[in-house]
Amino acid sequence: MKTRLEHVRINVTDLTQAVKWYEENLGFTIEARWPPENPNYVHFESEGGAIFGLMEGEASTPGRFNFYLPDVESLWERLKGKVEVIEEIMDTPYGSRKFTICDPDGNELGFVQG
Repeated sequence: MKTRLEHVRINVTDLTQAVKWYEENLGFTIEARWPPENPNYVHFESEGGAIFGLMEGEASTPGRFNFYLPDVESLWERLKGKVEVIEEIMDTPYGSRKFTICDPDGNELGFVQG
């Protein structure tokens, strides 16, 4: 039996602020909210990858997530100067091109083209 990762979730201290950040900076669109009457969890639409969710609560140790896309350069041009940058865009020894930023809760988000 093989295990496949299909859903990841991070905790955020302010769900409204986090959703706004992911929508405005990364173009994510909410697919679901829970519970419906007073949501403390959302997840975003996924195009064949794992579901990426946010849950309001005490933020724990920040995580690291890599997102793969066909054109990392355009996203870099759109985000630089608007977000906290950990690693500027660069070519890696593995033949990929990438950059890394932080979300408002300190989670590291890598964007990779390769």
